[in-house]
Amino acid sequence: MDHRFDIVDSKAFRSGMSRLGAAVNIITTQGVDGPHGFTASAVCSVSDSPATLLACINRSASCFPAFEAARYFCVNTLAPHHEPIADLFGGKTPMAERFLAGGWEAGKSGVPVLDDALVSFECCLSHFIDQETHRVLFGSIIGIRATTENSALLYQDRRYVRI
Repeated sequence: MDHRFDIVDSKAFRSGMSRLGAAVNIITTQGVDGPHGFTASAVCSVSDSPATLLACINRSASCFPAFEAARYFCVNTLAPHHEPIADLFGGKTPMAERFLAGGWEAGKSGVPVLDDALVSFECCLSHFIDQETHRVLFGSIIGIRATTENSALLYQDRRYVRI
């Protein structure tokens, strides 16, 4: 028996996905013209052997060309006190101004790492897939930095949630 189903429309999908709580992250890389970064919640573990995660970036994002050319990137998971930085990296703030907030240092690969992130995963791009509007970046973990902070900043129901 062959069943055919219609795909839900984007408005219904976005509404449903808004109910899914997720950690707030700033994904960074070092471009030829300086550091680049954006706020993302589309990040998850792929494997622990070898240690791999994935992060998604919209291919229409202003910083996409830097990530398209990059071999390394960093996933910086945010704590509740990072909410203002999450807003900066999620909006239309010019790229150079984004990195004026927070304490940034170069990781072993040269990518920007947020010095007080809940946890930072420095990654070497191992693979990518273009799916519809987004690129899925697969990163092999080359470094992890963590703080003693135990609270995470989440995004759920179109607002920040602190736990």
